[in-house]
Amino acid sequence: MPDPTRPWQDESLSPTARADALLAAMTLEEKVAQLGSRWIGHEVDGSGSPDAEGDVAPMMDVFAASGRVPLADAARHGLGQLTRVYGSKPLTAAEGAAEAVRQHKVVLERSRLGVPAMLHEECLTGFTSYGATVYPAAIAWGATFDPDLIERMAAAIGRDMAAVGVHQGLSPVLDVVRDYRWGRVEETIGEDPYLVATVGAAYVRGLQSAGVIATLKHFAGYSASRGARNHGPVPMGRRELMDVILPTFEAAIEAGARSVMAAYNEIDGVPTSGDSWLLTDLLRDEWGFTGTVVSDYWSVPFLTMSHKVTEDFGGAGALGLAAGIDVELPDTLAFGAELVEKVRRGEVPEALVDRAAHRLLTQKAELGLLDAGWTPERSVELAADVDLDAPANRELARELAERSIVLLEPGAHLPLRDTGRIAVVGPCAADPRTFMGCYAFPNHVLPHHPGHGLGIDVPTALDSVRKELPQADVSYAAGCQVTGDDRTGFAEAVANARDADVCVAFVGDLAGLFGQGTSGEGCDAADLTLPGVQQELLDALLATGTPVIVVMVSGRPYALGHVHGRAAGLVQAFMPGEEGGSALAGVLSGRVQPSGKLPVQIPRDAGGQPGTYLQPPLGAEDFGITSLDAAPLFPFGHGLSYTTFAVEDLRLSDKEVPTDGEFAVTVRVTNTGERPGHEVVQLYLRDPVAQVTRPVRQLIGFARVALAAGQSRDVTFRVHADRTAFTGRDLTRVVEPGDIDVLAGTSAGDLPCRGTVRLTGALRTVGTGRRLTTPVEVGE
Repeated sequence: MPDPTRPWQDESLSPTARADALLAAMTLEEKVAQLGSRWIGHEVDGSGSPDAEGDVAPMMDVFAASGRVPLADAARHGLGQLTRVYGSKPLTAAEGAAEAVRQHKVVLERSRLGVPAMLHEECLTGFTSYGATVYPAAIAWGATFDPDLIERMAAAIGRDMAAVGVHQGLSPVLDVVRDYRWGRVEETIGEDPYLVATVGAAYVRGLQSAGVIATLKHFAGYSASRGARNHGPVPMGRRELMDVILPTFEAAIEAGARSVMAAYNEIDGVPTSGDSWLLTDLLRDEWGFTGTVVSDYWSVPFLTMSHKVTEDFGGAGALGLAAGIDVELPDTLAFGAELVEKVRRGEVPEALVDRAAHRLLTQKAELGLLDAGWTPERSVELAADVDLDAPANRELARELAERSIVLLEPGAHLPLRDTGRIAVVGPCAADPRTFMGCYAFPNHVLPHHPGHGLGIDVPTALDSVRKELPQADVSYAAGCQVTGDDRTGFAEAVANARDADVCVAFVGDLAGLFGQGTSGEGCDAADLTLPGVQQELLDALLATGTPVIVVMVSGRPYALGHVHGRAAGLVQAFMPGEEGGSALAGVLSGRVQPSGKLPVQIPRDAGGQPGTYLQPPLGAEDFGITSLDAAPLFPFGHGLSYTTFAVEDLRLSDKEVPTDGEFAVTVRVTNTGERPGHEVVQLYLRDPVAQVTRPVRQLIGFARVALAAGQSRDVTFRVHADRTAFTGRDLTRVVEPGDIDVLAGTSAGDLPCRGTVRLTGALRTVGTGRRLTTPVEVGE
């Protein structure tokens, strides 16, 4: 029975009413304490030196001083969140659960009201914990063009996290890629807003189906920094923000996301973590978001340290709180004692504290943390039996890896048809860490804890090829490392290639953090040349005369113009996770029918020309006014198979519809080859004349279609006029009358089916509640 003196424990009341009751019982200090967090695991010793063995968050060494505050002191008035109990050190599920119980008890016993703290963890490539399944990186999710599969993956991640008592996951990343040189491209889903929105919303549904709160990040514009520099300023106008960046977040909120993370960046001089238009006017007042806004790690004190818009952390806390941030992560620096004093002096309205605390307490009620029967032990009671890398997880990781691998060009030697001499070469061939993103535990934390091993079984590409082709004579030489200028291994690699019937070169990235990798957070690239001397290695291999199949294992697209036309086959794998070796070997052998599609373009030249595919005419078409070629080597949506497909017979339900109407687009897709396979039918629109410049083509729908050899199926897209909406000259989103070109095919560069629909009637203003998706039906 709930304690009658504690009405917030009464489960018959709504979460809002319970939060009201608890808030009314709190002192100002207790309310402010709910807005803070504590990260155990990066403390400092008496000398002031960090005990932690490496940074896993930006400027972690600078902020390690906050570790001087013991948890018992930090929780004396309560605490909003506990940070990364499982994800900071290599702990088993049982060890992590014991530590979670210990920290929970400190919070409960130290504070007057005994309100439990929430636990949050990272989950960008799976639960970032020792021994947990490492799924493919988010850029690979985009390559599947399969939201249903991503929803299943996220549900599995959520179940594992819930079993060990985690309440909130810091994923998905909904940033739209704007510059391939940015290190965090691997964490994104791709360069198209609709692909990112549909896959991201699926992730939200999956994670939250397990009772774990999804956190949308990074809100907003973070991926569009000048020069692709991490944390860089974003030179973006409001129209581009509204049409390219924000729709992904809007779709995920419509899918039910319960938390949003404010970003590090500024847009046109306004830091997003202090932007009330973004965090309150738009997010809450216009979109109707009712969840919590959390800061990115230390983004509130960054308002003082990096942006210089406040004099001290107290001012940063006041600005962030007023803008709409509810909880400061990962430690309390700006939402602490100084904020309390500012409220007492009348400099900050207490109503702002109440607003933020009420949102968090409502969430705690929804999660059951305010229930009378909640205990730390019960919250982790499943941890003793959970297998964080269970066979079902691995099977899901395998399926996702297989569907994400993109066959760029099969050439004459794929699939490998015989079992002769195969030279496996390259730095990504025998290092399993190259399959994993920067937020995978083996890359994120374990480099700072040598001797622990990976914690999971990750077969290498080399081992997988040997297992896949047991009759083949497979030799191996790395040739070089991912980084560095050591060429001493070239001779052995070249000799192996000369002696082989075919060479398979695995090249690409090794993810890390803050300059410790070639891809990942803080690992931005000057250009899109392969890291280190890998390009020279490929040149040496190609010069042998032996057919060379190039397999790119990377977190971003690299320029491949230098090998295109010389390689015997080209394969792109975007950090395919722990089952990536088997998936790659299966694609090379032909056992796995490749079906992945590019979520980003592959540039021809290292300068990255062009940018992403989503360009207006001046950014995409050749007017003979520049020496730079805007054409990609491989376009967005491209991906081949070991069979062939045809998309044809476009049928429009209507030639004219009103600006609030709907029309259907039907095409017929046929497997014209000799093997079963999957094709992703893609629908694009083009607005040939509008009041502002519009993209020359933009994805608005897609469908993954399974087809037996010789089989045909109809694919019907139902397109509401809302799907043509854009932000006009006065920054109002409108549907404009006029012609709309309809384009269908298998990539942004292969659109054989074309038609035109005319929108009639008056210019129509649209906003929240407009149609954000394009329903699709696949016939039998």
